[in-house]
Amino acid sequence: MITHLRLKAYGKINLALDVLGRRQDGYHEVRMIMQTVGLHDRIDLYRTSEPGIRIETNLFYLPTNEQNLAYRAAKLLMDEFHIRQGVAIHLRKFIPVSAGMAGGSTDAASVLFGVNKMFGLGLTTRDLMERGVTLGADIPYCLMRGTALSEGIGEKLSELPPMPQCQVLIAKPGISVSTKTVYERLDAMELAPEDHPDIDGMVDAIRRRDLMEVAGKFGNVLELVTGETYPVIAKIEQVMRDYGAVNAMMSGSGPTVFGLFTNPRAAQSAYEALRFGQASELARQVYLTNFFNVRINQ
Repeated sequence: MITHLRLKAYGKINLALDVLGRRQDGYHEVRMIMQTVGLHDRIDLYRTSEPGIRIETNLFYLPTNEQNLAYRAAKLLMDEFHIRQGVAIHLRKFIPVSAGMAGGSTDAASVLFGVNKMFGLGLTTRDLMERGVTLGADIPYCLMRGTALSEGIGEKLSELPPMPQCQVLIAKPGISVSTKTVYERLDAMELAPEDHPDIDGMVDAIRRRDLMEVAGKFGNVLELVTGETYPVIAKIEQVMRDYGAVNAMMSGSGPTVFGLFTNPRAAQSAYEALRFGQASELARQVYLTNFFNVRINQ
């Protein structure tokens, strides 16, 4: 009987993000290139004799009830399979919150995986993905991980070859962004054809394992909204490029910025500039990591 599981919930970045339109149900049709990164939250899952779900976290402002996606993920499986025992979830956050890196979704995905394994439910990754999408559009991808083309509302996933490895510098300014507000403002904008990223071209570049071409095709239509509101995003991107990033861009609805580096020394210098140097006033959280690539298990 499994009584304790230690899990890593990996964050994601968007190498490209396009919004095709708003559906009648309020969701948006998107096409995105998703990539898992090494930056992760740590989750300890404990089986308890006392029924119910209990969450502890290192961030005082995070909810520990049904407002937390990890709580809802555990409840979804425990209700469906009538699990009478309880679980305690100890969540240590490192992925920036409300930052466009799917921090809440990846925690929920890891809890789905953990509850399934701990209680021997026998669900496949595909089974978990089908349940996860009812909680959040990014959860299926966070279960899948790696490099993927994401379509629909984010639930239609096509696995892509792993990205060539490089250094990924992540910087979040001291602001938080409402994804709902960003999409609402995008709906009101008139986008020109050149505002949309070349998703198909990036897929081709990924299949050829051409990192420089991938970086050259970076594009995120949501940055037209968030970047206009917060000029600090462009400033962080420029710092990264000045230190040798092959390119830099905002992830998701923001405000987190990431840059790709092929030179480890340049990446370290950029990290130190944003973390400790003159550019440190631009970012509150700075991490240097890399890509995390896996294969999907059916």
